[in-house]
Amino acid sequence: MIIKEKFPYDIQEIQNLRITLSDGKSLTARAWIPLKAYKRPVPAIVEYIPYRQHDGTAEIDALMHPYFAGHGYACLRVDIRGSGNSDGVLRDEYLQQEQDDALEVLDWIEKQHWCSGNVGMIGISWGGFAALQVAERQPSQLKAIITCCSTDDRYTDDVHWMGGCLLNDSLSWGSGFLASIVRPPDPEIVGKNWKEIWTSRLELEDPPVATWLKHQKKDQFWRHGSINMNYEKIDCAVYAVGGWTDGYTNAIFRLMQNLRCPRRALIGPWTHRYPHLGEPGPAIGFLQDALRWWDRWLKYIPNGIENEPMVISWMQQNLKAHPAQPKVDGRWLEIDSWPIKTSHTKEYHIREHGLRETKGPAEKYEISSPMHCGLGGGEWCPKDSGADGPEYQFDQREDDGLSLCFETSPLEYPIEIFGSPKLSLELKSDKTSGILAVRLCEVTPDGASSRVSFALINLCHKAGSENPKPLLPNENFQITIELKFLAYRFSANNRIRIALSNNYWPMAWPASENTLLSFNSNSFKFILPLVDASKISELKQPFEEAQCANPLKVTVMKKDTAERVLSYEVGSAKTSLIHTQTSGPKRLDEINLLVEEAVKESFFITDENPISARSIFYRKNVAKRGAWSATTITTLDVSCDKYNFILFVSLEAFEDDEKIFSRVWDETIPRRYV
Repeated sequence: MIIKEKFPYDIQEIQNLRITLSDGKSLTARAWIPLKAYKRPVPAIVEYIPYRQHDGTAEIDALMHPYFAGHGYACLRVDIRGSGNSDGVLRDEYLQQEQDDALEVLDWIEKQHWCSGNVGMIGISWGGFAALQVAERQPSQLKAIITCCSTDDRYTDDVHWMGGCLLNDSLSWGSGFLASIVRPPDPEIVGKNWKEIWTSRLELEDPPVATWLKHQKKDQFWRHGSINMNYEKIDCAVYAVGGWTDGYTNAIFRLMQNLRCPRRALIGPWTHRYPHLGEPGPAIGFLQDALRWWDRWLKYIPNGIENEPMVISWMQQNLKAHPAQPKVDGRWLEIDSWPIKTSHTKEYHIREHGLRETKGPAEKYEISSPMHCGLGGGEWCPKDSGADGPEYQFDQREDDGLSLCFETSPLEYPIEIFGSPKLSLELKSDKTSGILAVRLCEVTPDGASSRVSFALINLCHKAGSENPKPLLPNENFQITIELKFLAYRFSANNRIRIALSNNYWPMAWPASENTLLSFNSNSFKFILPLVDASKISELKQPFEEAQCANPLKVTVMKKDTAERVLSYEVGSAKTSLIHTQTSGPKRLDEINLLVEEAVKESFFITDENPISARSIFYRKNVAKRGAWSATTITTLDVSCDKYNFILFVSLEAFEDDEKIFSRVWDETIPRRYV
C-alpha cells in the first residue's frame, strides 16, 4: 500500500458535523472538504452506514475519504439515525425511515455552498445496500454510485438465508448488530444528555434477529429493499464491486444483466473488503479506479470509462484452502458486455463411481452425512465483521470424507469456467424435510481439496422460497441447483470433485429431522459453463498499486487476537467449535478515546440429533476516557426443537463499572419448513 501525503487539493476535516432533518432529529457526519470548494463548488461523495464514524470506522474512513477529497470531492461519512452520535433509535436494517433520511441528507448536501449539486454514494456491505436502495428512489442529486459487496435480493443472496437454509452468519450478524446499536454516544460530542440518549436506546431496542427468524420465506419483509423488484427505477451510473470469496458475488452479474443505466463490474480475488484493502488475493489501486468513475459521472470529464469493458474479473487458479491464509493465483480478464451469449458447457454424469462425460449403468446412491459435516466450510462471508480471525474454509478432505463424492480422472488439460455450475438430479427424502449441500472442489495430486463453489438448498424450498412445502417421504422429485457464480481455471493433472451432503454445520442450521437422501445415478447431470475465448480477453490496462491517504493515529495497547478451536467428544459424538477474538484496548489519539471489544462464538451439535444444534454469541464493548467508561455486554443464544427455534437474548450496560441496565428476551419462534 502506497500512502499518499500530498494531493492536488488541500482539505478541511470537520468532525461531528450535524445534519438536521425535517422532524428535528440530527444525523452526525465527518466531512472532508477541499478548501477550494468554498469558492468553486465540487461534487460530493457520501458513505451512509450505522457503524459509528466517530470511533468505529474512523481508521478505514481515514484511508479513503481524504483521498477522494484531495482530488476535488467533498466527502461525508454519515451515521444513520440511531447510530453513533446521531439522534434517534435504529430498529432494523434498511427501513423506510433510513431511506427517507438519506434523501434529506442528499438534499441538504446539494444546498451547501461548497457542493456543485452532483452527489455520488459509495459503500461496502450496508453502505453498498444503501447506495442501491437510495438510487432506486431516484433523487435528482444522485448521479453515480459504487456499491461493494451488496445484493439486489435481500432473501436470496444476503447474510440471512441461502437456498432457504438458515445461516449461522445471520445469527452472528444479529449479535453484532445488537451490540452495535446499544452502544452509547460520546459525551464530549452530544453533551450532558448523552446518558438520556443511551438509556433511550437501551430501553427501546429489540434484537432484530428475532424479526429475521420470523420471516423464513421470501415474503414482503425481504422484498423491501430488494432492488431487483424495480431494476428499471435505477437511472444513475452503477459500479458494482465484489470478490470471489465474498458472500454477495452473484448479485453483481444480475445487476449487469438487468440494469439499463450506465454500469460496470469488478470482481477480484477478495473477501468482504474494499479492493484497496483486498485479501486473500492481491489488493489493487481501487481508489484511483474509483476516481475515474467519479470524474466521469460527477464532474463530467470525458475519460471514456463508459466505453470500456463492462466486466473486469479475476480468473482464479491454484486455490489453496487455509482457514487463516488461503492463497489463490490468477489473472485479470475483461468482458465487453453481460451476459455472455454462449452455449459452451461441459457435462458430467456418474459412471464407475466417478464423474465422466457419459452415463454408466443405473445405480442407487444415498446421502447420509453426520451432523458435523461442514466444519471445514468456514464462514459464509469471511471477514464480514472486520475481524482478523481464521474464518476461511479449511482443506476440504475431512468434509469430503463425510460426504458422497464423485470426481473426474486427472485432467489432461486445463478447464476454465465462468458462470454458475448446475446440478440436476431426481432426489427423494425419507422424511418431510431435508437440506442438500453441493460443493465443487479442485483436488491436487497430493490429495488436498479446495472448495471453489458451493450451493445450499432447503429441499422444502425446491419449488421456490415464496411458498415452501413439506416433502412427501420416499417420493422422487426433480431439482436443479445453481452453485455460486465463479471464474476458475482447473489445472491439468488435478481432479474436479463434487461432494454431496445432507448437513453443512455450522454454516447452515440442520433440518428438523435426521434425513436420508437418495437418488439414481442416471438422473445425475452436472454442467460446467466453459469460457468462450472469443468473448473474453486479457485486461489491457492492469491496475495500479493500491494507494490510500494517511492512516489515523492510533495507539495500540494490546494486539488483536483470534482463534478457532474444534473439539469432538467421541463418547457422546458432540462437536464444539469455539471462535474467540479480541480487539484492543487501543486509543484513538485524535479523540483520546480508549476502545476494546471481545467476541466469543460457540457452535454445538451432536451426531444423529439435528435438534441438538445450538449457537451462542457473546459480545463485550468498552469505551473509556479518563474516569468515564461505558460497557455493554450482549449474549444471543439460539437452539431448537423439531417445531421451534428457541431464542434467548440478554443485554447488560455498565457506567463506570456500575450496572445501569439489564434486560432479557426469551422467545419461541415456530419453524415453518426450516
